Amino acid sequence: MPIVPAGAARYPGGCLQPVLLRGRADYIDGGTGELLHRYTSVHEPGGVLPIACKTRRASRCLPCAETYRADTYQLIRAGLTGGKGVPATVADHPCVFLTLTAPSFGPVHSRREKDGRILRCRSRRDSQTCPHGIRMSCTGKHGPDDDRLGQPLYPDCYDYTGSVLFNAYAPELWRRFTITLRRTLARQAGLTNTALAAQIRVSYAKVAEYQRRGVVHFHAVIRLDGPAGPATTPPAWATLTLLTAAIDQAIRSVNVVTPAAPGLAARTLAWGREHDTRPITTTGELTDTKVAGYVAKYATKAAECTGTLDRRITSADRLADLPISDHARRHIAECLRLGKLPQLSGLRLTAWAHMLGFRGHFATKSRAYSTTMAALRAERAAYQREAAIAAGLLPDLDGDTTLVVNHWHFAGRGQPLPIAALAADVAAHAPPPPTGGGPP
Repeated sequence: MPIVPAGAARYPGGCLQPVLLRGRADYIDGGTGELLHRYTSVHEPGGVLPIACKTRRASRCLPCAETYRADTYQLIRAGLTGGKGVPATVADHPCVFLTLTAPSFGPVHSRREKDGRILRCRSRRDSQTCPHGIRMSCTGKHGPDDDRLGQPLYPDCYDYTGSVLFNAYAPELWRRFTITLRRTLARQAGLTNTALAAQIRVSYAKVAEYQRRGVVHFHAVIRLDGPAGPATTPPAWATLTLLTAAIDQAIRSVNVVTPAAPGLAARTLAWGREHDTRPITTTGELTDTKVAGYVAKYATKAAECTGTLDRRITSADRLADLPISDHARRHIAECLRLGKLPQLSGLRLTAWAHMLGFRGHFATKSRAYSTTMAALRAERAAYQREAAIAAGLLPDLDGDTTLVVNHWHFAGRGQPLPIAALAADVAAHAPPPPTGGGPP
């Protein structure tokens, strides 16, 4: 796809750290070889073309993250009410909103409310005493912005090994959950797995969210379709009650056993005891709009909300000097320690230490849930291209008979410098004059 030299090229969606390219794009007639049009970055500010970074992380670039959030919202909602190529009849399919949490790895400071009143964090008189003689109790009332929220009551007794391993194996737990869910549905319906696949399809879209204590949990929209996806209606026996019961059973039966290593015993990891499954309706407490907005909100966040970094840790970084919380520092140190064990090399914990061990995709969906991110981006690109043609910034050329030859190379990142500062460099990289017809 050719790079569109629209007015947005100078202001790429408000991106705060655009990718800078230098070069040109030649539009050539496929039949005659005539040069119909040439776009060059020479005339752009600084002699470079800024392209939006398109990151999903709000901590890096809020404007690009907002575009990603809006795309996620449209993707999720299309699978609930239709649109973007999905029929509106999908709203009648059994559909639930599921939250899967992690187990406890030690008591942490939390905010508790009851009837509008803020309760004390952990004021139980029968609270346990750790091996170090510290009573696991907190009588404070934490506000929503309290820095202690999610921090262990006593870090030396917190299970950082279990927390890191759960983050690393969370994608595998989800994979096994989806497989077990289909098998459970077949068993409850009295069908074989093959017979079930011929009658219904389980579609889903999920997003990962970091809790303040540094572990991930998943929010998912799970829907039952007919065998051909959202365009087909599931059979009458595929009810919301059946789906909810199958989900509950699948959650309780899924686990992952970690390998043993020197100084590390094998563990059995499973979902936490607290999980929530609620039906999604067009009206009521949990509507399609609320669910889509809720899921999209977490698509732009990552582990940085727990006090860690939003970039990978390199060999030049000293752990003690990183601007992170002590809780995140202990998680990262455990990732680096476990990453040296050959038995856990496949988890790549060292590379994903800044994510506290989690290396899965934050937003994923099944193939037939709804539209795709690629389709949404292509639709937006087509709209921008038409706007550029209407504004006279791009010639109206027939894409079927026009060959677009791009000559681009990376020129840096960030806002482009003034043309005066790069005048000599721009002149050195200016393309030769065109040999065919059309404007230079």
